[in-house]
Amino acid sequence: MTLSRPEVQRLLEDNHISPSRALGQNFVADANTVRRIARLSGVGPGDRVVEIGAGLGSLTLALAETGASVVAVERDRWLVPVLADVLAAKAPGAPVTVVEADAMALDWAALLGAGPDWALVANLPYNVATPLVADLLDGVPAVQRMLVMVQREVGQRLVAAPGDPAYGAVSVKVAYWAEAALVGAVPSSVFVPQPRVGSVLVSLKRRRQPLAGTALVPAAELFRVVRAGFAQRRKMLRRALAGLNVSARVFDAAGIDGQARAEELSVLDWGRLAAAIAAPEGSGGA
Repeated sequence: MTLSRPEVQRLLEDNHISPSRALGQNFVADANTVRRIARLSGVGPGDRVVEIGAGLGSLTLALAETGASVVAVERDRWLVPVLADVLAAKAPGAPVTVVEADAMALDWAALLGAGPDWALVANLPYNVATPLVADLLDGVPAVQRMLVMVQREVGQRLVAAPGDPAYGAVSVKVAYWAEAALVGAVPSSVFVPQPRVGSVLVSLKRRRQPLAGTALVPAAELFRVVRAGFAQRRKMLRRALAGLNVSARVFDAAGIDGQARAEELSVLDWGRLAAAIAAPEGSGGA
């Protein structure tokens, strides 16, 4: 009941829709791919799923096949009626609700309601993938797990470990809140139009407690320090964090080498450093 490539092309042509580069629209036109995503997400009867960027409904249909209840969010007002028609024709009676909204401006509490057991499964456009995942981890605890398809370089940043070339501030944020892993690759050939680069599937499962521990320092303070460190990632930390007035005593208290660079520190390292900076005696001259 998913969409074939000829069906995707026909829907675009019949409805005079040209995929928008600004919105990062690349529609999946391969039944095996969307069913694979649905399978890897682990959702099934009784689960509640929110899908971002539902588009023409290829993945939405695959999620509906699992028996899960789906909230399909689509920003493009020209696509919304087409999506609704596809669902009515191919999945009549399926528990799918279509919502026209910009995911970056959603009132998530109003959309998801009470209860923590939501999964997010989505093909995320390049331009919103990183900030959306970060915002969900920071502020939407109702979403307990995610399976997202993103461009390869985005996926590499989300799961990178200390020392990896892709390791950055968002890698620290993801590791703080969740267990993340690359679980598959997706060739560009399954999309209409075909992007220049391949995509990957990233699984994120929210931790019961943040890795660095909120007892050490509040998340907002931790990420303030992380952002400052990675803003000048080529510099040694004692120089990169000069704007925070960090003393040599702070590095010693945290057990961190002030000559290290941001990409060398684990989440736990960042937690100790941020806690030392936040301590009453944690700042000042060396």
